[in-house]
Amino acid sequence: MSMNIQKSPFRTIEHRVDLCVVGGGMTGLCAAVAAARRGASVVLMQDRPALGGNASSEIGVHIIGADRIGSVPYARETGILEELRLKNLVRNPQANLSMWDLVVYDTVRHTPGLELLLNCSCLDATMDGPVLRTVTGWQLSTQTWHVVHAKIFADCSGDAILAPLTGAEHRMGREAAAEYGESFAPDASDPRTMGMSYIFYTREHDKPMPFVPFDWARKFKSCDDLPWGQGDHARWAVSPWWAEMGGEHHAIHDSELLRDELFKFNLGLWDHIKNGSCVHRERAQNWAIEKVQFVPGRRESRRYVGAHVLSQREVEAGGLFPDVVCHGGWTLDDHHPAGADSFSKHQQPPTIHHPAPSPYGIPYRALYSKNIENLMFAGRVASCTHVAMSSTRVMGTCSVMGQALGTAAALACRHGLMPHGVSDRIGELQQQLLADDVFLPGVMLDVGEATRHARLEASQGDPEPIRDGCQRPVSSDPFVWMHKSAFSKADEADLAAYDQHSWSAAPGDHVAYHFDKPTRVEQVTLLLDSNLERSVALKAPGVQEAFPENLPKQFRIEVRQGSAWEPVAVITGNTQRQVRVPVNQTTNGVRFVLEETHGGASSQIYGIIPR
Repeated sequence: MSMNIQKSPFRTIEHRVDLCVVGGGMTGLCAAVAAARRGASVVLMQDRPALGGNASSEIGVHIIGADRIGSVPYARETGILEELRLKNLVRNPQANLSMWDLVVYDTVRHTPGLELLLNCSCLDATMDGPVLRTVTGWQLSTQTWHVVHAKIFADCSGDAILAPLTGAEHRMGREAAAEYGESFAPDASDPRTMGMSYIFYTREHDKPMPFVPFDWARKFKSCDDLPWGQGDHARWAVSPWWAEMGGEHHAIHDSELLRDELFKFNLGLWDHIKNGSCVHRERAQNWAIEKVQFVPGRRESRRYVGAHVLSQREVEAGGLFPDVVCHGGWTLDDHHPAGADSFSKHQQPPTIHHPAPSPYGIPYRALYSKNIENLMFAGRVASCTHVAMSSTRVMGTCSVMGQALGTAAALACRHGLMPHGVSDRIGELQQQLLADDVFLPGVMLDVGEATRHARLEASQGDPEPIRDGCQRPVSSDPFVWMHKSAFSKADEADLAAYDQHSWSAAPGDHVAYHFDKPTRVEQVTLLLDSNLERSVALKAPGVQEAFPENLPKQFRIEVRQGSAWEPVAVITGNTQRQVRVPVNQTTNGVRFVLEETHGGASSQIYGIIPR
């Protein structure tokens, strides 16, 4: 496809960059930030006024991932997502969705080397054989065409907009069970997908609040007309996840129709709770709708076909790939195409949480196109079967997938490679991801010769784990979560299976590296305790977890000159898990001294790496 914008009366701006990312949801923004931080010039094209996609205030879905809303300890995604979540806890204690938008915007907008194009819809692409040369976007707010020339393009749009524009191989719908040997797939392939949701929020007032129903809304005669009866709409601060439709329609082309049908359903549900025969009616009398979202939270549409297609069996086996670049861990959560009507129409539940391990690995080969040489992708459009995507689609997983993509794209541009060429440098890519606090199951950080051979000394305990290259607790049995109900909490036996990979410190404790000769140290990277055993998520307006009490708040880094320890930096008010402290000295040793936490009696130190 090629549009002729030369005859347009509107202005055109051209951009020439290393990487163009289309889509500014959690996947795309993590990809863009990661690439820019690794030295690439980046344009991020987002068709909405806010960043974050389904997690933005426009849609309002909370970010879930491998920790299953805090059920699986130490499985939480780190890297850029962890950074954003911790920033949000500091700046947004009121748990306001628009403030979350600002936290994300602040990080993206002020990343050097990253140009942000909001309100800009990707409409066109030009090709040179199997190579994508430009994409064109229309920015409604400025009435401007933006033409982006890039070495590599990344589709993080959620709907694979570049697939029909470029001829990239893709598919939509469910594979037949026999194609990939998937027991949860249907016998025959079909075009059905998971559906979409329009979220509404309610608030309790200090007096009864009437609800005047809309005559076009659906009517429910009893609680039994709704999924799982009265028990599953007993909490109404946010609309239930199963208020979903669209999988039996075209997930993209029928979006306007589906909005109308979902409004009918949601408002009919609220009318039933407020005015109908609902058993919760009396308890809901002081509640009223606070906000109705007009942008859909879509779960699935097109998916690319990459160099590898991740399948159900590989997820179940733990994703033991040599080119692992991030991790997942959500269940194989395959929503029925009929969504909220699945019981009434098909006598089947709106979803089944099929078991999956946490964590499992996701391979790099699922992030670049099979037939377009410089096209990458991540998020729910990544190269997965429908069943595998039912796990990888959640935004925690999408965020680290995006960070992996951005890091790989920057590496490719730095070495003059196409995305597939990075496969020959997978070890280099993995070490860069680990250095940026992305967890890779089964892969350890190389801490370097000087750090590895230095003598370690601590005020108490065994400090060796701070240089073992594993930057979080890891269970000897990730498959334990396949034998539990989807969101059951860890018991004592489960927790005992974790190797902590940390040194435990209390305020006043110190740990030091002693080098056998003067050694140049440019910086020290710290991996600190942000309470990975629990959630730190923003779950809904006004609802989020407390700030990690174990995180070091104040500490200092010292270097040894002769027989004396001299302070290089005193860090106060720290709010991040990963901290890089510049040193830029030749020294005989480096020492970390913990002075204060955010309230915890002790703190687990997962890594102190001088380089």
